[in-house]
Amino acid sequence: MKRVLLAGLVLGATMSGDVLSDKAWAQPGVQQNAQAAGPAELRIPARKQQAPVPALLQSRANEIYNTTCAACHGITAQAGPSAPALFSNDFLGSRTDAQIVQVLTDGLPSTPNHSFKTLFFPDEIAQMPALLRIRGGIVNRHVGPVPDINGKVFQSQKGSFKAEVLAKGFDQPWGMAFLPDGRLIFTERAGRIRFLNKDGTVSEPVKGTPSVFVRQDGGMLDIALHPDFARNGWIYLSYSTVPPGYQVQPGDDAAPNMSAPTMTYIVRGKINANNEWVDQQMLFNPPAESYRVSADHYGSRFLFDRKGHFFWSMGERHDMQMSQNLASPLGKIHRLNDDGSIPKDNPFVNTPGALPSIWTYGHRNPEGLTFDPATGIFWETEHGPVGGDEVNIIEPGKNYGWGMATFGLEPGIGRLHATGVTDPITFFNPSIGPSGITFYTGNKFPGWKGNLFITGMVGEKLIRMEIKDRQIVSQETLLQSYGRVRDVEAGPDGSLYLLLQNMNGDAKGGSIVRLVPVN
Repeated sequence: MKRVLLAGLVLGATMSGDVLSDKAWAQPGVQQNAQAAGPAELRIPARKQQAPVPALLQSRANEIYNTTCAACHGITAQAGPSAPALFSNDFLGSRTDAQIVQVLTDGLPSTPNHSFKTLFFPDEIAQMPALLRIRGGIVNRHVGPVPDINGKVFQSQKGSFKAEVLAKGFDQPWGMAFLPDGRLIFTERAGRIRFLNKDGTVSEPVKGTPSVFVRQDGGMLDIALHPDFARNGWIYLSYSTVPPGYQVQPGDDAAPNMSAPTMTYIVRGKINANNEWVDQQMLFNPPAESYRVSADHYGSRFLFDRKGHFFWSMGERHDMQMSQNLASPLGKIHRLNDDGSIPKDNPFVNTPGALPSIWTYGHRNPEGLTFDPATGIFWETEHGPVGGDEVNIIEPGKNYGWGMATFGLEPGIGRLHATGVTDPITFFNPSIGPSGITFYTGNKFPGWKGNLFITGMVGEKLIRMEIKDRQIVSQETLLQSYGRVRDVEAGPDGSLYLLLQNMNGDAKGGSIVRLVPVN
C-alpha cells in the first residue's frame, strides 16, 4: 500500500490545461543545481501487470503458423514431419519476403492446399515473412559466452581490419564523444562519466553528476559536446531519473516489481579542473504526465546540426499511443536551440496543443541519429517491437508510423503500411537492436569512406552500409557474436571506435574497442 500511495503523490501546482505550459521548459541559459527541477504536477499512470505471454506468441502470424504450417514444417530449424523447415538459415537466406508472400498467396504448382489467399487477409499473409525470420533467428541464435575480440583480425569486402581493446571493466558503456585534445569522454549506464586518456588510462568517475535511476534501459545515457566546445565547454547529457520528491522503494529497481516512475531528462553542464560536474542547465524538464512505470524505451541520442540546434530522441516508454500524440514528448525526435529554447521554425510550433519541440513523431525507441556529410540527409535507427527494427530518413513534421503500422510483429497492429506514414528505408527481421550510428569520413579505411555504420545489440553486430543519396545499395556485417555493440564513432585518428558489452547485466563486461586497418 505504501508503494502505491507514494507512486500516486501529486507534487506542486497544476499544469495549465492539457498543453505543456511554458514553465515546464527550462529557461535558456539559466544555471541550475545538479538536482533536477520538479515538474508542476505528477500524474502517474496506474501500475499495469506485465503481459501474460510474450508479444510474439500473441501475434496473429504466430497463430496462423501454429495452426496451419507447424504440423508439416515443424517448429525448429530441422525438417518437419512431412515438409522442409521454414526456420532454417538455408530457406530464409535463399528467399525474399516478396517470394514468401507470393508462395503463400498463390501456392506452388506441384503442392496442393498451399494457396491461402481465400483463407487469410492480405495483411495477415504479408506478416508471415517477419514471423518466419523472427522465429528463425530465435531457433538459430548462438547462446553462450562471447569470445575475446582483442587482437582478432577480420576480413571486410573492402579490406582487413583488427580489433584492439583499449580499456575494459565498465558497466554498460552507453555514449561517447571525442574532446579536442584527443581524450574520449564516455558514460556508463550505471551512472558514471569517465575519460579515456590518450595514454590508455581511465579517469575516476566525474563527481557531482545528476542522480539517475538504473534499471533495464534506464540510467546514464548519451553524452555529446557542443560544436564549439573548445570555446564554451558545454557537455550535453541525457539520463533517466525519478520525479523530485519520489522516494525509491525496495524492489523498484528489479523485476518482477514495476519500476519507479521515471522519465528522460536533458541537461548540459561543464567539467572543471577538479573533475567535477558544474554549471548545469536544464534543457528538457519532463511534463508530469510523461512519467511511466516501465523501465525501458528512454531513447536517447544527441545530434547537432551546426546551425545552432540539437536533436534528441525520446522513446515511447512502451506506450505506443503516445507516439501519435503531439501533446506528449514520448515517441518523438525533438529539436531545440543549443540553449534549450524552441526554434521558431519547428514544424509544430504553431499547432494548437502540440509540443513545440517536436521535429518528427510516430517513433518507438530511436537510439541512432546522424547526418550524411555528403548530402546532409538525416538518418535514424530505432527498435521495432518483435522484429521490425528500422532505418529511417528523418524529415520535419513526418509521421514514422509506430502505433499504426510495423514491419515487425505487435499485438493490435496488423498493417505494414498506413496512410500518412513514412515507411523505413530498410528494416531488420529478426531484430538486431540498433543503437548508435555514424558515417565514416576518415582516411584510414579508404574503402569505407562515406559508408554508414550501424550497431546491433541483440544481434551483436556491426553493419556497414553503402549509401547512394536516399538508398542503401549494399550492406555487410563486419562483426557478429562478440557482444552487444552499443555505439560507434569515427575517431580523429581515422580509426573506428566501439562501445561493447559482453553480456547484458555484467557490471564489468563493457569495453572500448578500436578498429584499425591491417595492411
